[in-house]
Amino acid sequence: MLKNLGNRLAAALSVAALGAVQACGAASGGTPVPEPASDIPASSAAAAQTAVFAGGCFWGVDAVYRHVKGVTNVVSGYAGGTSKTADYETVSTGTTGHAESVQVTYDPSQVSYGELLRVFFSVAHDPTQLNRQGPDYGKQYRSAIFTTTDEQQRVAKAYIDQLNQAKVFGSPIVTEVVALPAFYPAESYHQNYLALHRNQPYIVYNDLPKLAALKQQFPDRYK
Repeated sequence: MLKNLGNRLAAALSVAALGAVQACGAASGGTPVPEPASDIPASSAAAAQTAVFAGGCFWGVDAVYRHVKGVTNVVSGYAGGTSKTADYETVSTGTTGHAESVQVTYDPSQVSYGELLRVFFSVAHDPTQLNRQGPDYGKQYRSAIFTTTDEQQRVAKAYIDQLNQAKVFGSPIVTEVVALPAFYPAESYHQNYLALHRNQPYIVYNDLPKLAALKQQFPDRYK
């Protein structure tokens, strides 16, 4: 466990030393991606909904959604594999089928699923990086949207098609859209990690810029 965490921190320091600090997706341009043409109406959703996103290390994605108005709870965890391999040590081998993910509980009367997707593609990560994100490599760091309803799957796929057709990114989006088999919460020390480790080099160079981009690009959404 400590070895895996140490490798992640060492990778961040190496990136910083080379002057190649990772800036997520469209965040580097300072402009959010376009709004989705299709969304889920608030009137068709229950009081509380959940969405699951994977965009590299879950520390930064977790922190981004904790600062989005309308989000009531965020849990870092694993999705895509089985319960037998849903632990950090095993997931870090990249052979389990799991992706580091975050489960977002939100109030659809305050923030829509489409708006959460827009944040995901604008500031949470770079959706054009295949099986990696910044200094982290492996399938456990892949870009994925794990849908919990048919409506979520329809909206997510349509949005990716919309962004690709508009050539919003310089390369095609590689984000997977798959039905969520199950979500497994990560170990307690991974929860709300950024808030508890704001001075850690990995957080400083990879994740704090995501919060700054969220505040800049979505000032009305930032909390």
